[in-house]
Amino acid sequence: MNIAKALAENLLKINAVKLKADEPFTWASGMRSPIYCDNRISLSHPEVRSLIKSAFAEKAKTYQGIEIIIGVATAGIAHGALLADELDLPFAYVRSKAKGHGRQNQIEGEVSNGQKALVIEDLISTGGSSIQAVEVLRNAGASVLAVGAIFDYGFDLSQKNFKEAQCDYFSLSNYPALLEEAEKIKYITEEQKNTLLDWNQNPQSWYKKNFN
Repeated sequence: MNIAKALAENLLKINAVKLKADEPFTWASGMRSPIYCDNRISLSHPEVRSLIKSAFAEKAKTYQGIEIIIGVATAGIAHGALLADELDLPFAYVRSKAKGHGRQNQIEGEVSNGQKALVIEDLISTGGSSIQAVEVLRNAGASVLAVGAIFDYGFDLSQKNFKEAQCDYFSLSNYPALLEEAEKIKYITEEQKNTLLDWNQNPQSWYKKNFN
């Protein structure tokens, strides 16, 4: 089974991914985009949730000596915990910032010095939140083997950022696989697919080019 295509098909089927080439979404960052991805929805669908868990478990086999699974708050927590349970490994998660009360933790759970970690995210756009979590873990003494995500937009910027951070990463599915499956099931037309490909190549200038 081609997991990238199978997962893309399922994410479209449960409306975890929505494509609107003619009516772009506005991301939290302010970027205008023809795609919106919310992988949290997969948690409500046992068959898709299990597919993601199994795919992560299979991919984890390529990294030797994983000792702990780390989720990135908030969307990576549930999938990370499911994977840790599947692999019978410890689990912890990293907050976007330290708590303002109590012990003021940014890492919730126990992470030991030198512990080999696989970090789980829901999706990768620029890689910023993932790399921030990696740095928090490194500062705590963990050895991060890789970051794994359910979906990756495939931006050049994310590849650059991970390379600069000297951190390996992978995704179970990706933007090209998503568009291929979307066209296959007639969710989008060929013309819309070309528009979506153009956005992926030039996300910052795409909206101005097409809608101003």
